[in-house]
Amino acid sequence: MSQQTMPEAMNWSTENCTISRTMEILGEKWTFHVLREVFVGVRRFEDIRARANIPRQVLTDRLTALIDRGLLRREAYRIPGQRERYEYRLTQAGLDLYPVMVALVHWGDQYLPLDSGPPLSPEHRGCGGKVTVTLQCDAGHVPTPREVAFRPGPGATRRKVS
Repeated sequence: MSQQTMPEAMNWSTENCTISRTMEILGEKWTFHVLREVFVGVRRFEDIRARANIPRQVLTDRLTALIDRGLLRREAYRIPGQRERYEYRLTQAGLDLYPVMVALVHWGDQYLPLDSGPPLSPEHRGCGGKVTVTLQCDAGHVPTPREVAFRPGPGATRRKVS
C-alpha cells in the first residue's frame, strides 16, 4: 500500500492510546460484573459475591483494583453486635461509566437477545422513560457512527517508521 493510500491513522502511534489505558482497568470480565452490581444498588461484599457468583478472591482483587483506580470508594458500616464492614460506592469516575453500561446493555439486547426479552431495562427514575445513549457533538448535532471521525488530539504522537 503506498503512503498516499494509507489510512491517516497509520501515521499516529497507539503507544499512549486512551482505549488501551481504559481497558487495562475495565477489560477483565469480572470488573463489569462488580460494577453492574454496584450500579443496581448491591454494595456489600457478600451480597455482590452471592448475586454475581464471583469467587471470593477474584472479588477482593477486583474491588481493590476499582478502589485503587478511583472508580469505587469504601464506606464503613456496622450492624449492631458485629464487626465493622464496608460498602462499595461509586465515585464520580465510576458514575461516569453509566452511559458505557447502558450502551453495553443496549448492544447486548440487540445483538445477543434472549427469547424472553431483556433482563435489564434502563429507565429514568423520575418518569419511567426508557434511557438510551446518544452520540452528540458540541454543536448539538446527533451524528451516526459513520459520521464520527477520530482525529489526532493534543496528546497524539507520530508513529516511528522503521
